[in-house]
Amino acid sequence: MLRPTFIASCLAAVAAAHGDHDQKVVAGPHQGLWYNTLPGDGGTQADSVFSGISTFGRLPYLPCLASKDINYDIAFIGAPFDTGTSYRPGARFGPSGIRQGSRRLNLYGGYNVPLATNPFNSWATIIDCGDIPVTSYDNTFALSQIERGHHSILSRKPTTDSALPGPSLQGKTLPRVITLGGDHTITLPLLRSINRSYGPVSVIHFDSHLDSWRPKVFGGSPSEVASVNHGTYFYHAAQEGLLRNDSNIHAGIRTTLSGPSGYENDGYCGFEIVEAREIDTIGTEGIIKKIRERVGTEKPVYLSLDIDTLDPAFAPATGTPETGGWSTRELRTILRGLEGINIIAADIVEVAPAYDTNAEHTTMAAADALYEIMSIMVKRGPLSLVSEPHDL
Repeated sequence: MLRPTFIASCLAAVAAAHGDHDQKVVAGPHQGLWYNTLPGDGGTQADSVFSGISTFGRLPYLPCLASKDINYDIAFIGAPFDTGTSYRPGARFGPSGIRQGSRRLNLYGGYNVPLATNPFNSWATIIDCGDIPVTSYDNTFALSQIERGHHSILSRKPTTDSALPGPSLQGKTLPRVITLGGDHTITLPLLRSINRSYGPVSVIHFDSHLDSWRPKVFGGSPSEVASVNHGTYFYHAAQEGLLRNDSNIHAGIRTTLSGPSGYENDGYCGFEIVEAREIDTIGTEGIIKKIRERVGTEKPVYLSLDIDTLDPAFAPATGTPETGGWSTRELRTILRGLEGINIIAADIVEVAPAYDTNAEHTTMAAADALYEIMSIMVKRGPLSLVSEPHDL
C-alpha cells in the first residue's frame, strides 16, 4: 500500500512540471546521425537501405516531367505498360519492383570492383525521374505517352558538357536515359524518341526471343493496334527506319520458331543473332567479341535488355520465360564487356514482380544488370565529341 505522503509528493511534482511553461524542449538527434557519409570514397546515406521511399539505387528523386528546369547526366524513368504482352501480364509493376530490388546497390558506397568505377560518386549527376503516366486502356495513346515522356527527358541539356558538341542530330550533347519497363512493346516508342534526337541507331538486344516477327505471324494482326506488341516492335522499328542497317545484334536467343523464315525475316530487319547455347562453345568472351564487332565503339548504340535473357532459375518473374538461359553472373560479365561502346540510352523490360520469389530474385537481378549498364555509361564519360577528362 502506497503511503499518503509519497502520493502527495508525486502529485506535487506533476503539478510543478505542468506549471513550468518555460522548460526547453529536448533537441532531437543531430542531423549528422541521419545523413551519414558513407565509408570509403564518398557518398551519403539518408537512412537504412531497408527503409525510406524506393528510388533506383536510392538515387535522388526529382519530378522531371513536372519541371523542365531539372537537369542531369543520366536519368532513370519508369514506363509501367504491359498491355502488349502475349502470355503473363504484370510488367506494369516492373518499375516499382526494380526500384525495390535496387535498394542494396550502394549499401557500402556503390563502388563497382570489376569496372573500377563508382557510378554513385562520379562526374555524372544521376537521378530517378519517377514514372511516365501511362494509360492502361488505350495502347496507341499509351505508346504515344511513353514516346513524348521519354523525349522530354532525353532532349534536355545535361549537367555536364552541355555547351560542347555531341552526336545528336542537332550536334548537341544530350543526357542518357535508362527506362524501367514495362513489357517489351515500350522499346518501339523509345526508339521513336531516340530517332528524333539521333536518327537511326544500332541496337544491342538481349532477349530469349527475336521480337522482330511479322504481325501476321505473331498475334495474327487482327487490327493495327494489335499488330504492335512485344513480339513485333522490332519489325515496326525496321519498317519505320529507326534501326541502323546491318549493325544490330540479338544476344541470348533460344526461342522456338514457326519455321526457318523467322530467322530470315530477322535478317531483313538488320540483326545478327547470338544464341544462348553459344556460351557453351565460345564462352562469355566470344559473345562479347561478337557484340563489339557488330556495333563498334563510336556510333550511337541503344541497349535493350529483356530480363528473360536469364534462365528462369535466376529470373522467374517475367512474361514469357524460356529455359536454357544464361546465369546472372554470365549476363553481368557480358554487360561489363561492353565497356567503351557508345551507349546513349537503355531499357530493361519484362520484369513482372508478381511471379517472383519471396527473395526478389528477378528484381534484384534486373537492378544489378542496370548497375553494370550505368557503370559503363559513367566510364565512357559524357556524350560529347570534345570533352575534358573527367574523374571516373
